[in-house]
Amino acid sequence: MLTQLAIRDYAIVDTLDLELAGGMTAITGETGAGKSILLGALGLCLGERSDAASVRHGCERADLSARFDIAALPAARTWLTERELPDDDCLLRRVVTASGRSKAWINGQPATVADLKALGEHLVEIHGQHAHQLLLREETHLRLLDDFAGNRAAVNELSETFRRWQATRKRLKQLTESGDEVQARRQLLRYQVEELDLLALGDEELTTLEHEQEQLAHAEETLREAQHAAECCDNDEGGVLTLLNQAMHRLDPLPGSDRGALAEILAMLGEARIQVEEAVRELHRFADATELDPERLAWVESRLGEVHRIARKHHVMPEELPSLHRRLQAELEGLEGGEHDLEALRAEVENLRDRWREQARRVGDSRQQAAARFGKAVQEQLAFLAMGKARFEVEVAPRQSPLADGMEEVRFLISANPGQPPRPLAKVASGGELSRISLAIQVVAARHSTIPSLVFDEVDVGISGATAEIVGQLLRRLGEQGQVMTVTHLPQVAAQAHHHLHIEKQAKRDTTLTRMALLDEAGRVSELARMLGGVNLSDRTLAHAREMLDASQQGASH
Repeated sequence: MLTQLAIRDYAIVDTLDLELAGGMTAITGETGAGKSILLGALGLCLGERSDAASVRHGCERADLSARFDIAALPAARTWLTERELPDDDCLLRRVVTASGRSKAWINGQPATVADLKALGEHLVEIHGQHAHQLLLREETHLRLLDDFAGNRAAVNELSETFRRWQATRKRLKQLTESGDEVQARRQLLRYQVEELDLLALGDEELTTLEHEQEQLAHAEETLREAQHAAECCDNDEGGVLTLLNQAMHRLDPLPGSDRGALAEILAMLGEARIQVEEAVRELHRFADATELDPERLAWVESRLGEVHRIARKHHVMPEELPSLHRRLQAELEGLEGGEHDLEALRAEVENLRDRWREQARRVGDSRQQAAARFGKAVQEQLAFLAMGKARFEVEVAPRQSPLADGMEEVRFLISANPGQPPRPLAKVASGGELSRISLAIQVVAARHSTIPSLVFDEVDVGISGATAEIVGQLLRRLGEQGQVMTVTHLPQVAAQAHHHLHIEKQAKRDTTLTRMALLDEAGRVSELARMLGGVNLSDRTLAHAREMLDASQQGASH
């Protein structure tokens, strides 16, 4: 569940640190105080879209973080483990700059917004104030029934099989319609691959050939200059060795030649003679090893010419020919392999179609069985919400053509008054009735959710009086199973909460800030009185608020 929410410079909040607990938490405040800010900040941490308007005026960035206790959420821990992230804690952080750019982190590691959204699906379930509008759309009915029936994994598998089936059908159709083009491409590839097979150019061969060609082309010049260099060093008529020996013979008999500066000079000349003698030997060896091979040179130049000719033909650099060879070979193998064999593709299409039909049949059976249970559960909640005479049904009907999520379409039908036939929710005239029906459906859906943290954003709109108190009791019961946060304008709902978070807007000079705080018992009485009687709180209003709070808490304890 959500344990901490930290907000910095977001909207009209400068700094806010909230500690949150299990149970039901009511979130109240005057209209425009910023109740939506709390849910907006949480939404950003869960991967919702951001923009520059998120940043408090005059600030460089908004910094938001949400911490969750995931000890009882194996799906969230598995998600983290699969991505090699620590799974003993769960901290989501989102930073939005004044330019509208954002960054995200999960447990201190950089993450994408898509990662936040994917992980967030395992952490919090949000029922918005416009949920009743979504309930008018039949695709929402199908999703809710599948969640109730526990079909989410099966529907995902069904959709994946459908995707593969349609992709294979498309590939078969393309190959059937473009058979001549494929055959022409296959023939061209065979010719090109055979030509490159004959060339058989190795990955490093081009470099070796170019180096060898340079050596062979300059072999005669190299041999001549090497021999000349050897003669310069070892020539009786003025060669380097002869001159070094003469120098040493002249210095050797001089006084001090066995010590001091002359001795060092003689030693240096001796070392130079040794080096020159070694160089002469190496020059002779190099000259002996240098061969003049015009036939090899002609072959190397012919080979290089063929390499460059084929490279120009394919519009690539010569060194790219080996990789080109592999690519063309792979494409040819693909065209000649089983994947592009029409009979094999036809068999695969039939296999995927049959598999999809079997999976769709199982999902359809599950939907049919769950429809009656779902309808009964919603009917019970409607009776609790003072709509006991209404009749709620879940209609599961066959589709005209298959879609990724199966062969059924689902519609929620309601008969608000006895004797009237059930009609689609969109035909329900009363806004108050629609609000209660919506709440009943959401409560049933929430009870079958695997996510213990639920957020209800003004789902009690259009409800008042005794029904409002019952709504509060419903939400409190849900909170006893996990964590429920509800934004509400109704004191009857707020009085039922285990915890009460109050939000107010404060104006200071030329700035406006929002403050949020958990209320103690006295604070709850004052806030309930405000919700009951407006700005001027009379003793009677305060007494009424105290009575309402006491009655709600005592009733909940029984």
